[in-house]
Amino acid sequence: MGPLAGIKVVELAGIGPGPFCATLLADMGAEVLRIDRTEESGLGIASDPKFMLLNRSRRSAAVDLKKPEGVEAVLRLVEQADALIEGFRPGVMERLGLGPEVCLARNPKLVYGRMTGFGQDGPLAHAAGHDLNYIALAGVLHAIGREGAPPTPPLNLVGDFGGGGMFLAFGVLAGLLEADRSGRGQVIDAAMSEGSAYLATSIYGLFAAGLWKDERASNFIDSGAHFYDVYETKDGKYVSIASIEPKFYAELLQRAGLDNEDLPKQSERDKWPEMKERLAEVFKRKTREEWCAIMEGTDVCFAPVLSLGEVVDYPHNKARASFIEIDGVAQPAPAPRFSRTKPEVQRPPAGRGQHTREALGDWGFSTDEIAALEGAGAVQQN
Repeated sequence: MGPLAGIKVVELAGIGPGPFCATLLADMGAEVLRIDRTEESGLGIASDPKFMLLNRSRRSAAVDLKKPEGVEAVLRLVEQADALIEGFRPGVMERLGLGPEVCLARNPKLVYGRMTGFGQDGPLAHAAGHDLNYIALAGVLHAIGREGAPPTPPLNLVGDFGGGGMFLAFGVLAGLLEADRSGRGQVIDAAMSEGSAYLATSIYGLFAAGLWKDERASNFIDSGAHFYDVYETKDGKYVSIASIEPKFYAELLQRAGLDNEDLPKQSERDKWPEMKERLAEVFKRKTREEWCAIMEGTDVCFAPVLSLGEVVDYPHNKARASFIEIDGVAQPAPAPRFSRTKPEVQRPPAGRGQHTREALGDWGFSTDEIAALEGAGAVQQN
């Protein structure tokens, strides 16, 4: 059983950061019940549920929230829950009759987690957006990219998952700890734009101190420096170098065969472009595998750039069981690790409404009540 065993969470189905937050909580042992729509919502990314990895570790009940019986059923679940998480635009849950005031009236100790792009208030609160827009407003997108090129979208890892789902999970857990002391719940307003900015706190500190330039690829960890970048190898693959500290940089030069050359000092910024060209030329002389044999496991701060198809079989990942396979689908294992209460994937991703009867029964609904809800079209077993 994971460290969150015994915690009960109601999840209002959404996409991206909300489900990721639910996955984090469920992988850690919480009992998370996903409330899906009774009709196909278009929120899926694959026809087979087993590929929708952000739905793993929890059951799904399909509920029609347009019907008062469906809303009442969710409120009965809320009465028993420790937390609720939702990712709708501001006001949607209130219009459904499931807003914070209603839910906290039913369960004063409830932690009510809300996920939006721009927050519950402010000029942009009701505007549509996606990860790229949120990190753009946070100043993060501007800082990512190559010299002379536009900002580079870092997938949707920074806004949706780092600044979004991860921060919502953090907020919910903090709220649960406080509710355990005070006996009172509260609302968690998690805005992806603010979470993304929070991730860049150290960069803002460097910028304020005059140690970070506001131009892309001109700093020590944004591809501006030759000792913190990726380089192509002879076979068209790539390796990553992060030799920031002087002793690590010295080892990089030694293992790259450059330690006997008359080179500029590591700190000479005006020489960084010249040194980058030099290192690029050196790394092109050998294959990625050959460079791994020379640098892997050393203090160079080196790693091969692995593709999604390579990570599962990489020796370190295999030794740590960093990836698991469920129903033939390779996926990241729950993290972090605990010495006593081991987290684990509780079940494969659920199909929409796959567990409606089972889950409602376990949450205290009688067989007759479930049948009545089905008869009214308020819930659906798929």
